[in-house]
Amino acid sequence: MSGMALAIQRSRQRDAGLGSRGNARRFLGQSYEELRDRCLQTGVLFQDHSFPAAPDSLGYQELGGHSHKTRGVEWQRPPDLCSRPRFIIEGATKTDICQGSLGDCWLLAAIASLTLNKEVLDRVVPDGQSFDSGYAGIFHFQFWQYGEWVDVVIDDQLPTKDGELMFVHSDEQNEFWSALLEKAYAKLNGSYEALSGGSTTEGFEDFTGGVSEWYELNKAPADLFHIIEKALKRGSLLGCSINITSASETEAITPEKLVKGHAYSITGAQEVRFRGSQVQLIRIRNPWGQVEWTGAWSDSSSHWNSVSPQDAADLRNRAEDGEFWMSFSDFKRHYSRVEICNLTPDTLTSDKILKWNCALFSESWRRGSTAGGCRNFPATFWMNPQFKMVLEEIDDDGRGEDGCSVLVALIQKNRRNLRKMGEDMHTVGFAIYEVPDEYKGVTNVHLEKSYFITHGSKARSETFINLREVSARFCLPPGEYLVVPSTFEPNQNGDFALRVYTEKRADTHALPGLRDVSKRFTEYTVKLIDYILWAKYAHAVQSVILTLPLSSSHSSHRFTHTLTLFSPGFHLNNKLCQIIVSRYYDSDDLTLDFDNFVSCLVRLELVFKLFNSLPKDEEGFAQLSILQVRHQAACTPVSLCPYLHTCFAPHSHVYLAVCLSFCPCLSLNLGISPQWLTMVLC
Repeated sequence: MSGMALAIQRSRQRDAGLGSRGNARRFLGQSYEELRDRCLQTGVLFQDHSFPAAPDSLGYQELGGHSHKTRGVEWQRPPDLCSRPRFIIEGATKTDICQGSLGDCWLLAAIASLTLNKEVLDRVVPDGQSFDSGYAGIFHFQFWQYGEWVDVVIDDQLPTKDGELMFVHSDEQNEFWSALLEKAYAKLNGSYEALSGGSTTEGFEDFTGGVSEWYELNKAPADLFHIIEKALKRGSLLGCSINITSASETEAITPEKLVKGHAYSITGAQEVRFRGSQVQLIRIRNPWGQVEWTGAWSDSSSHWNSVSPQDAADLRNRAEDGEFWMSFSDFKRHYSRVEICNLTPDTLTSDKILKWNCALFSESWRRGSTAGGCRNFPATFWMNPQFKMVLEEIDDDGRGEDGCSVLVALIQKNRRNLRKMGEDMHTVGFAIYEVPDEYKGVTNVHLEKSYFITHGSKARSETFINLREVSARFCLPPGEYLVVPSTFEPNQNGDFALRVYTEKRADTHALPGLRDVSKRFTEYTVKLIDYILWAKYAHAVQSVILTLPLSSSHSSHRFTHTLTLFSPGFHLNNKLCQIIVSRYYDSDDLTLDFDNFVSCLVRLELVFKLFNSLPKDEEGFAQLSILQVRHQAACTPVSLCPYLHTCFAPHSHVYLAVCLSFCPCLSLNLGISPQWLTMVLC
């Protein structure tokens, strides 16, 4: 199925509820129930051939087949590792997540936070799985992926060395839910190694479908402690980390036993009475399950002797389990960033819980068509996909601010899966512009280059950065705005999802593609071809005409890359522009030769006329059976190519040759091959 057809099918399935929280999509088409029942019937434990117990599932470089790190690796099932394996022992807890030799502390910090909210955990880890009755060597987990939930099936063969799990494991040697969850997430992302390095918010969002934001502690708001406290009460997931200044500092341990460049979970916030004053404390967990803060309010600190016995009994924990308390002032001094994932889209900067309205869009950047780069590239920035939001109602948070709260989140899709091919996250961001008065209320205009050259942005993401997601919160006056997401450099291919959350009712939608329809297409095209053939190349008309049916290596003229050649003609949405560039443009320098230009115009005219002649459903789709497709191809008349007919009227035999060369369906109808006609003409 083509990318376009797949996108249409996915859209219709989403409209029918597939991919919702209660109806997850089957990842790779695998049904957990069907596969488990088949294994139980045959008595054979499940083997997942889509993510096999093989080197490719481990990784591609450091965990590749020739790496010393993977020597001696054996894939073993839990019943081979212990006498009585258990899926979960007395509920999932933070001590079930201990990091192994994989650099995915960001993921484990997210999983640790997940254990604090049973409702969320049960969504990711479906109930009813065990190593007891009904065991068939198969398990499944559910993750949010760019707007939909997917159900990921795995077998329980886990990578081990010397009889020990290589990666995440539980303190309880016979508990395996966390190791199996990590394997399912590795499958979703292509390999275990693909999980190395990341942001805790990425895991947060994939476990919840929530929306994330973060705060740099060197410029945090004054009420950040209360924001954290309130977020924890709502069940939000929180993480924190310490920045590094060089690669050598990665996982370096400070004198106070804090780990740099390492992802921690925030698991609690509390105020206590200490020596006559209120002190704000924050509880943090190291996913290693060890290496704890040794400063004030640590497990062995004397500060606990100066609080009430009740507070000391409730909060103090002397176990070396990776979890510890510290004062919020010390926290801001030692840590660099706090990441928060809101399980429901509500504001964290107001004492009042406000529900957001959510809009989600899936789009692509494609080289030569919709990958225009950032505002530093004014010649191409306008080509990026554009999204319009209409803000009509101001917030009612009681602060007297006449503004509309908006949270914009830009997510790159599937970039971890591309790591084995040498790619990684793009550097991405977005800008927000006010819609000019002449385009207010208009829904089918893609703003052109001249507008962005003469107008500055109203707001923008704080920075362009190579993270999976860039998000920012704004308070904008009521009005109409344009959101333009982009990569930093132009011509970088990538898929993305854009989420726009507004506190009050708003209308947000994607604008159409790069071009609009015009009745002047015929006149424009004829004039263009006339100019090129009869004026600019009058001295070589005959040779130019005769080269048209030949291959593009006989190009008569090359246009510099710009899709404005089509601007007065057809309405081309982003997908169609991407297809045209892929099919007709030179892949190296993004130029368009003359024969491909004419071919493209002819094919577009044929396709549009055919489509407009077909019956359509309420959504504007025309559905054809294979017999109807063959009938339409066989009955396409030559008269549907009026532009070349006009241009080449004095040379009807050349006109026919051009039509046959660029429109194979006509060749079938007349029984004449382009090769035969070219030979006759020459």
